[in-house]
Amino acid sequence: MSSRVPGESLDRLVTALRAGTDAEVRFDTGSRGAYSTDGSNYRQVPLGVVVPRTVEAGAHAVELCARFDVPVLSRGGGTSLAGQTTNEAVVIDWSKHCNALVSVDPEARTCVVEPGIVLDELNRRLADHKLKFGPKPSTHSHCALGGMIGNNSCGASAQAYGKTVDNVRRLEVMTYDGLRMWVGPTSKVERARIAAEGGRRAELYDGLDRLVAEYLGDIRRGFPKIPRRVSGYNLDSLLPENGFDVARALVGSEGTLVTVLRAELELVPVPSYESLLVLGYDDICQAADHVPQILEHCSPGQLEALDGRMAQLMREEHAYLESLRVLPEADSWLLVQFTGDSQEEVDAQAHALLKSIGRSEKDSSVAFSDDPQREQRMLKAREAGLGVTARPPDDRETWEGWEDSAVPPERLGDYLRDLKGLFEEFGYDHPSLYGHFGQGCVHTRIPFGLKTAEGVAHFRRFLERAADLVASYGGSLSGEHGDGQARGELLTRMFGERLVGAFGELKALFDPGNRMNPGKVVDPQPVDGQLRLGAAWRPDTHDTHFGYPQDDHSFTQAVLRCVGIGDCRSLEGDVMCPSYRATREEEHSTRGRSRLLFEMLDGHADSAVKDGWRSTEVRDALDLCLACKGCKSDCPTGVDMATYKAEFLAHHYEGRPRPPAHYSMGWLPLWARLAEHAPTLANSALHAPLLGRAGKALAGVAGERRPPVFAERSFVRWWRALGTEQPDPADPATVVLWPDTFSNHFHPSVAMSAVRVLEDAGFRVAVPETPVCCGLTWISTGQLAVAKKVLRRTLRTLAPYLEAGTPVIGMEPSCTAVFRSDAPELLPDDQDVQRLAGQTRTFAEQLVHHAPAGWQPPFLARQATVQTHCHQHAIMKFDADRELMRRAHLDADVLDEGCCGLAGNFGFERGHHDVSMAVGELGVLPAVRGAAPDSLVLADGFSCRTQIEQGGTGRRALHLAEALAMALDGPVPSDCPERLARRPAEPSGTARWATTAAAGTLAAAAAFGAVRQLRRP
Repeated sequence: MSSRVPGESLDRLVTALRAGTDAEVRFDTGSRGAYSTDGSNYRQVPLGVVVPRTVEAGAHAVELCARFDVPVLSRGGGTSLAGQTTNEAVVIDWSKHCNALVSVDPEARTCVVEPGIVLDELNRRLADHKLKFGPKPSTHSHCALGGMIGNNSCGASAQAYGKTVDNVRRLEVMTYDGLRMWVGPTSKVERARIAAEGGRRAELYDGLDRLVAEYLGDIRRGFPKIPRRVSGYNLDSLLPENGFDVARALVGSEGTLVTVLRAELELVPVPSYESLLVLGYDDICQAADHVPQILEHCSPGQLEALDGRMAQLMREEHAYLESLRVLPEADSWLLVQFTGDSQEEVDAQAHALLKSIGRSEKDSSVAFSDDPQREQRMLKAREAGLGVTARPPDDRETWEGWEDSAVPPERLGDYLRDLKGLFEEFGYDHPSLYGHFGQGCVHTRIPFGLKTAEGVAHFRRFLERAADLVASYGGSLSGEHGDGQARGELLTRMFGERLVGAFGELKALFDPGNRMNPGKVVDPQPVDGQLRLGAAWRPDTHDTHFGYPQDDHSFTQAVLRCVGIGDCRSLEGDVMCPSYRATREEEHSTRGRSRLLFEMLDGHADSAVKDGWRSTEVRDALDLCLACKGCKSDCPTGVDMATYKAEFLAHHYEGRPRPPAHYSMGWLPLWARLAEHAPTLANSALHAPLLGRAGKALAGVAGERRPPVFAERSFVRWWRALGTEQPDPADPATVVLWPDTFSNHFHPSVAMSAVRVLEDAGFRVAVPETPVCCGLTWISTGQLAVAKKVLRRTLRTLAPYLEAGTPVIGMEPSCTAVFRSDAPELLPDDQDVQRLAGQTRTFAEQLVHHAPAGWQPPFLARQATVQTHCHQHAIMKFDADRELMRRAHLDADVLDEGCCGLAGNFGFERGHHDVSMAVGELGVLPAVRGAAPDSLVLADGFSCRTQIEQGGTGRRALHLAEALAMALDGPVPSDCPERLARRPAEPSGTARWATTAAAGTLAAAAAFGAVRQLRRP
């Protein structure tokens, strides 16, 4: 049956969904574009998206789709690599609302979950019971249990706990025609009872009985007896010796048979102790050869591998360097993890293995660790393989397609040699090989040419040859990621025509109309069809403001950085992506925005976005992007959505009026310089009861926000009043202290403190006395032509210092990041910009790496709660700050709670306040509230300090420079030490009302004058 749906049926479905379903019903262009692909090479624009608020609502949505004969696709985290979560269907996204842990039975070690719950979140909720769900794929921070069940996911821990199918006890499922039931192991007696009841359920079980009876010998002979057989339907779970387990038969069916509504899972104890043994080898094939010997002598919790190519890529990308440094001398490695009830037990397992294989802990090819944090860093480096290999520094694009084949572990070495020979034959030079070698599963990404007809034809021929190769080894096309579209067409090469025919009969039994995720596994679309790129992909070309030097100077190449890994959907740790964490919306994740930008390129005839830079859908998706730059560092492929947003806004508003906030906050440096002449009047006006409210409305500022207070005297005016002679730029002790808008006009004590500390360290401070600016606010609002002019003016002012190589010290992280990152991309051919980028340092970098020998920072001896600015996290990093705080004897708790939520102008803009505060409440604000009264609260970013002050924490945050300067004067107060910081005070109530009255008087006088003028003859 065709998956095409008449427009009239679709319209009636939409009406019915909106009228009768407790769900978010989205058939708009933006939603469809955001869900048009997953983590695979494939792309199909969905008919629409339904986000049910309850499981019952999701079930009702399926019923309505069936009523109008519309295909359905269930989706969780959308990280599938084989194309099984992209389809021309109604996508039901379970992840936003249907994510409950329904119940836990600690004694039975089981739990019941809804399909949208994320694996890490489930395990966090189980932690008090010292239990967890065993399988742990590398996407554990954002993959949903429903998706794991659909894919039969595994991960490194499957070495100990098996695949998802081995850990599912029962499923509550729903067929397309409306049958709901709990399924699991089913005895003959139970099947007889079901048959006696009659109806659709009896029909299904009778069909399953007949299917097993007819294909009994084929199933027993045709399913590879290997740890990682994931391809095909799990007909082997229906064998009598396997308990006729219908739940396990449905695991891995990729939403093509039933909709999973709830699942009862088997749990395992959390190991008390772990250790990690790393063994080095000359090449990855030799490492694979050694796997059977290791398994003969131990039962590890994990047995992972990575090769020299991946290590090389990590070094080139400056990723996971700490983990690489502790790897033993070799070109490839096996990582063997042991678990147990005591440290002695796990250490003894490691040493016993070493003795058995004739190695010693002292060998240069061996590294041993029983430090849990170190082990997790090393295993995380292995987990990062997909991202590390996706966009290598040599600009070779690599792709999925043959990324998780599996063979018997005892034949793995020979298989790898043959696979490498196949790479060489097709000219696919040197893909990295890594993966779950203890179970014979191999991961790789291959530089397929997916943009030309010849490249796509080679891609297809390679997959056919590789499928024949793995079948010849008694292996599986997929050892983890499922079949979907990437391998569905190849299943006959593994199972043969007869078993694949049995898969078709199973599909027809559960879904006779082929409306459940059609075109996947059974009657599949071709492996080279519906490609995200393909020979017919013709994206529009664009002149851009940014140079995109890391993307071949192409905005299109920059957009292609996103390969759908989905780390931006993680809920804890790092920064990316705050808007997703607050909204749980795919459209407001880095990946969702990347998808819409891809659609905006209009490379396909059915592209969801047709109006290019003028697209309101893309604008709306980017509207909640905080431009925090978290994705630039946290995304495995380096997506920089803040830059893409600025680029888009520049084109979107070109030649037409902008939102008021672009004029008010985008031009903040200019307004701050004007306010410098009358700061008291400016503050009174901004805070006046009626006038201030009207001003915020006109300026596009959120009414809930208190305007920041202008200082009575700016830093530069204070500096001029000192009368200090400007030092020689060529003097090695000279540093330029950058007078950013925030440290100059709002918190001048930050820059004043920096002067004191830098001079205490022996530096001679220079300050530009003519107006300068980095252009940050114009960049963030997409006024890039103005930003370039501002930057060029700044470069002229700094020319003597740039020529002399004088360091430029940034106090405000966002402005420092402009010089280090944005400016070189805006003006990539300007040599002075390159010099400025190289000479710009953070305050901590200057003091830690360049202070005279023997200088020590003042002694603070205090606990500190520290919030890292997002731009510093992404661009400059925080290592120097940690070291400076250590030298100052600060016991620093550097928060890993993500963005504060204010993010420059974002949190001040009208319509953003709720999201801004929701982001802050995810971690930063509660952490500050929980800080001890005598501890310091440190935040170098003006935005972070403002959010902390306005976020109901009862605390004010200091810049690190302020804390160090306070310590120069002696011991810091024991209670709320920030009270010594000099901050501009808000105007008094009298001043505010006086300003309002004055404004009212002026307005009345003007009105009276206008009336008199009109009455004159």
